[in-house]
Amino acid sequence: MMLENGASKNVMRMFEPGFMGRLKVKNRLVMAPMGTRFASEIGGVTERQIEYYVERAKGGVGTIITELACVDHPLGVAGPTNVTIHDNSYIGGHNELVEAVHASGARIICQLVHAGRQTKPASIKGMQPVAPSPIPCKFLNVMPRELSTSETERIVRKFIEAAIRVKTAGYDGVELHGAHGYLIAQFMSPASNQRNDRYGGDLHKRMAFPLEIIQGIRRELGPNFPVLFRFSAEEFIEGGRGLEESKEVARILEEAGVDVLDVSAGTYDSMPTMIESMAYEQAWRVYLAETIKGVVNIPVIAVGVIRTPDVAEALLKQGKADFVALGRALLADPYWPAKAKDGKQGQITPCISCNEGCIGGRIFRDLHIRCTVNPLTGRERLREQLRPAPEKKKVVVIGGGPAGMMAALTAKGRGHLVTLFEKSSELGGQLRLASKPQGKEKIGWFRDYLLGQMEEQKIEVRLGYTATSEKVMQERPDAVIAATGAVPFVPEMPGIESHSVCTAWEVLEGTKKIENREVIVAGGGIVGCETALYLSSGNKKVFLVEMLEALALDIEPINRMELLKKVQESGIEVLLGRELKRVEPGKAVLSKDGRQEEQVTADFIVFALGSISENALARELEDRVGEVYTVGDSCEPRKIIDAVYEGFRCAINI
Repeated sequence: MMLENGASKNVMRMFEPGFMGRLKVKNRLVMAPMGTRFASEIGGVTERQIEYYVERAKGGVGTIITELACVDHPLGVAGPTNVTIHDNSYIGGHNELVEAVHASGARIICQLVHAGRQTKPASIKGMQPVAPSPIPCKFLNVMPRELSTSETERIVRKFIEAAIRVKTAGYDGVELHGAHGYLIAQFMSPASNQRNDRYGGDLHKRMAFPLEIIQGIRRELGPNFPVLFRFSAEEFIEGGRGLEESKEVARILEEAGVDVLDVSAGTYDSMPTMIESMAYEQAWRVYLAETIKGVVNIPVIAVGVIRTPDVAEALLKQGKADFVALGRALLADPYWPAKAKDGKQGQITPCISCNEGCIGGRIFRDLHIRCTVNPLTGRERLREQLRPAPEKKKVVVIGGGPAGMMAALTAKGRGHLVTLFEKSSELGGQLRLASKPQGKEKIGWFRDYLLGQMEEQKIEVRLGYTATSEKVMQERPDAVIAATGAVPFVPEMPGIESHSVCTAWEVLEGTKKIENREVIVAGGGIVGCETALYLSSGNKKVFLVEMLEALALDIEPINRMELLKKVQESGIEVLLGRELKRVEPGKAVLSKDGRQEEQVTADFIVFALGSISENALARELEDRVGEVYTVGDSCEPRKIIDAVYEGFRCAINI
């Protein structure tokens, strides 16, 4: 039996061809636009950028929508290395990108943007950001200058001229970025547009700016060049546009000649709804795309924490959207589409929504994009070093956390003979602890993936095996990778020997049950906050003591927003600017500003004061083995992203 489009009935909906306007695409999977910071200092396309997109094209995605390309440089850039297409000198670089992606089997759409108020003076040569009205973005807190009517008209023309360059460069279509609170979205939203000219007022007047751009593009490029429009169907901000009004927006855009609606959510002021933290469920905002699809006849793209093929396939089969956009999922695994098509879902490296390597951890700090679970993201050329090693070696890995498992898998993949020692009864290291708090279950996905790969690669693992230098030398290794991790830091403190204490690790592992009613958690980093939340859910009075003036400074901003919100709502008593000095029966003594002392009644203390590297074994082996590498927390306690990359990096050097 054949379907109408000629596909066999057993072909997954994801891999049926589709149309964006008159453009035929090979499947229903779209790479969502994501900033990379890979552009040159003046906004040009770079070789690193091309390699990054080509890798995703090779992975089987049907259509790539590029990161936001600026139409008005430098005033309209969202960051200091924002790719641009504001004049003809940039067309050649964009064409290089287009040709490379086409040669790798995908279509490519260029997204156009003007940041408006959602930028910083430091990114736009010290100028003041512009906006429809002088209302600042609360996230950046920079007062913008109101655009005059004539300036607004000039920016309309800049969008149109940029679209002409997009077509000249060979792109398959153009997407207008009207989502996430950038300039087009600012004109569309009642929260940011309070103008009195023809560009402000009721919905139809607020739509004048994007409509003039669309009409101009159609006038210049004709009906055959696909025009996509991305917008936030729900802004999730006070006074912003909601879903009901967005249904009318969708109808207006369809009538104006838009070919595809790319339905997103949120603005900078509601950041966790546009770039979700770990706590958000898969496909939570697909209801927005489904609602919009119900009021238009043109294709709709759904996006938002779509992580697994079964979820993507279900929402397509249920008619909730016509296309599925994969964003961070393709950072974690560019070959997600190919693996899904081949029925290898278990081999897909899962995105855990940590935002450490991509958005909050790096893009917000003007660094190149990376990925916690995929060390090749942003380093695509390192794939060449995964070729078989010229000499097969015996490699011993000590420690089965993320650094150790990544090192073992990479070394085995290059043809080495690998044995891994793990002193506990199971693999995972601190991934096991990190996945325990509510909302952190996705970290468990990564652990499960690594365990599955270890089994598939048939790596020899010895659990419950405490490595010593003699035991290691019995293996006659050519190389040793020490991924021995860290142990919790417990300070020496007056009175501690007679008080009830434990570490946050013991609480999260479940090896220490706290029945006491009043508990101090000492240390307000991410581990301390999550431990305090865990304890507060058990009807205890919890004090969270932090010597700095802010909590959770060791976590990226988006997940931090969510974490602080939970702490605030939990009833935990937060004591900032205080240090635990000593303990006495039934209480603890804190110091404030190093001088003033205060007492807190508590019958149990949990230490969450960081950890200390365990690397003595590596030092013992340095003079006995030709190659010794120390990776992950055994070098210095840090994050999953550091452990994964170091495990990978050392293994490609063996």
